[in-house]
Amino acid sequence: MGRSYPEVDISCELLALAKRMKRGRGRHGRYFGKWRRAPSTNRSHHSSRYDESPDRYSASNDGAEAGSSASTCITSLTSSTSTAPDLPGFYFDPEKNRYFRLLPGHNNCNPLTNEMLRAKEHEQRRSAMLLEDEQPRKKAPRTGLNTSLLLQNRHLGLLPPSSYCRLIHELKVSGMRRYKLEVQSSDSSSPNTDNFRHIVADSTCERIFTVNDVSHGGCKYGIMNLGGCSKGSLSVEMCDNLYFTNRKVNSICWASVSHADSHVLLCLVSISETPGCVSVLPASLFSNSNPDQPGMLCSFKISTVWSCAWCLNPQADKTFSTGLSRQVIVTNAVTGRRQTYSVGSDVLAQQFALRAPVLFNGCRSGEIFSIDLRQRSRRDHSWKACRFQQGSAVTSVRLLQDENYLLASDMQGKIKLWDIRTTRPVKNYEGHHNEYAYLPLHVNEEEGLLLAVGQDCYTRLWSLSDGHLLRTIPSPHPAGKDGFDSIPNVVFSSQLGGCKGLPGLLMAVEQDLYYYPYNSDYQDATPGGEAAAALGSERRTES
Repeated sequence: MGRSYPEVDISCELLALAKRMKRGRGRHGRYFGKWRRAPSTNRSHHSSRYDESPDRYSASNDGAEAGSSASTCITSLTSSTSTAPDLPGFYFDPEKNRYFRLLPGHNNCNPLTNEMLRAKEHEQRRSAMLLEDEQPRKKAPRTGLNTSLLLQNRHLGLLPPSSYCRLIHELKVSGMRRYKLEVQSSDSSSPNTDNFRHIVADSTCERIFTVNDVSHGGCKYGIMNLGGCSKGSLSVEMCDNLYFTNRKVNSICWASVSHADSHVLLCLVSISETPGCVSVLPASLFSNSNPDQPGMLCSFKISTVWSCAWCLNPQADKTFSTGLSRQVIVTNAVTGRRQTYSVGSDVLAQQFALRAPVLFNGCRSGEIFSIDLRQRSRRDHSWKACRFQQGSAVTSVRLLQDENYLLASDMQGKIKLWDIRTTRPVKNYEGHHNEYAYLPLHVNEEEGLLLAVGQDCYTRLWSLSDGHLLRTIPSPHPAGKDGFDSIPNVVFSSQLGGCKGLPGLLMAVEQDLYYYPYNSDYQDATPGGEAAAALGSERRTES
C-alpha cells in the first residue's frame, strides 16, 4: 500500500494561471517567466482536490501540489517546512490554515490588503497587552528584581543609595496602572470632543498648555491646571478662555518673560495668503479670572517654523530661537532684534543650554550642531561650536543636566546618547518606532527614566543609565486611519500638580486623558473610581 499524502485545496485562479502558462510555452516545451516546472518525482506522489470557493485554497504545513497542470505555479508548496510559503497575491492565515486573496477579485465586498492584515495583528497585540496591564501582578522589568531583595542589599551595604532609588523607580514603573481623568470645566454641558494634538507642561508641572484639533478645521488652544486632592487623587481643570485659529500649530514652548513660565511661545504655520507667525502669549490670557492687563503680547512674522526654544541664560535674557527651512533665527522678544544663521537643512528640533547661551539644533539631514550666541554669524559656519551626525532626520534633542550629554531621536526610530565633548554616541536605546513622524523625547533624570511615544502608538520607558527597556505601554485607543490622531501625547513628572503633586505619567489620547500613577493605592476621584480602586486592592490582597 502506497504512502498517503495530505490533500490540498487550490484556487481556480492558480489553475487558470498554470493553463495560460502552459499555452505560452515555446516550441521546445519551455516558457519564460517566474515559475519553473517541478521535478516529476515530486509530482507523482501528490493528490489534489479543488475547493468550491474560487477565492481561497487551503494548504498543509508539509506543502503539496495538485496535478501536473498546476504544478508549475506552486512548486514552493512541495517543501516540508513548518511555515507556509509566500505566494504572490495571497495571504496565509495560520488559524484557518488557508490562503486568501490580497488583491480585489471575487471578494470585492471585503478585499484583503497588507495594511489591513498588519492593522489586525497590531490590534490583537494591543488588546493582549491591555489585558496584561490590568493584572494585579506584573512582570518585573529585570530578572530577579524585587523590593525585598533591594532592601536586603541596601542594608548590607551592597547597593549605593543612588542605585537603590533608581531601581525602586523601575519597580514602580512596572506597576503603573491606567486611570481615566475627567477634565473639569465651568461649562460641564459641553464635554471635550476634539482630539488632543499637543500637551506641554511648564517647569513645575502645575499647568499644561494644550492644543486640540477642531472638526471644522484649524485648532483651539488653552491651559489646564493640575492639582492634587486631599484623597490623593489628581484633578484637572480646564481654563475657560480658549482661543481658536484656522492655522496649524507646529511647535510650542513655555517662555519666561516677566517671571518663570509667564508666557507661551506659539508657532503657527502659514495658510493661504496669511503668513506664518510666532506669538508670545501671556499665560494669564487663558486664566479664568480674565485680568484687564494680561501682560506683554507680541507677534513676529516668521514663515515655515519647524521648532522653537526659549533661552533661560542671563546672557541672552528674553531671547528665543526658531528653526526654519535652512535658517535659524534668534530673536529678542522685547527689542525685536534678530540674528540669522544660514544652515544647509531644515531645523526640526532645538534646545538651549542653561549654563551658557548655546543653542543645540537637530536637522532633517541628520546633522546636530550647536550655536554660541556670543559669536556672530559667518558664512563659513565657524560659529558652529560642535557638530556630529545622527544618521537620519532628527526629531528631538534633549540636554542632560550636566550639559555634557545630549539625547537625540530620529525618523529611523533610533535614540542615541551623545557625548558632546567627544562628539560620539555612548549609548543606544532600542525599541523605539518611527518612520516619518515628529515625535519628542521626555527625560526625567530624578527617576533615571527616558520616555518616548512611537509611531506605533506605544509609550516606552527606558533606564537612562544603561538603556534597558523597562516597560511598553499600549494606547488605550485603537489606531485610527490617520495615525497622527491616535499617537498619544504624554507628560511625565515626579510632581504632577506642583511641589506637593503626585508622581506618574499623564497621557492624552484622542479626546481622553489618562493618568498612570506610581502609587498602587491611588484613589480615583472619577465617578465609580473609588469602587474600582477598592476592587483592585482586594484582588491584590487575595493574590
